[in-house]
Amino acid sequence: MAGRHTIILMQPSQNRATRTFMDFDSVNHALDGMCGLYERKIRNINPMVRNLTYDISDLYNFIDGLMDISALVFDDSLHAFLPYDRQWIKQKLFQHLKRLAEQ
Repeated sequence: MAGRHTIILMQPSQNRATRTFMDFDSVNHALDGMCGLYERKIRNINPMVRNLTYDISDLYNFIDGLMDISALVFDDSLHAFLPYDRQWIKQKLFQHLKRLAEQ
């Protein structure tokens, strides 16, 4: 899954005008992008803090706080994007961060 084109669709608030998407070359890049999005948010809230730290529950709370989020991952064999939900994104984030921590 690491090398598959991935689109993250999200709506941060109830306002439909906040709908947006992020486009990535791979699932791993999309997961890094989600972490980066959260890190930018906490950096904006805490601009004077040099070293930000957070754990997986903080990231999960951020994702759960979004009105809507899903991922579309390209499947070469089908030549189509497959949809995945919030829980899948959270599961993949956990696996991704665990792999990074073990390196």
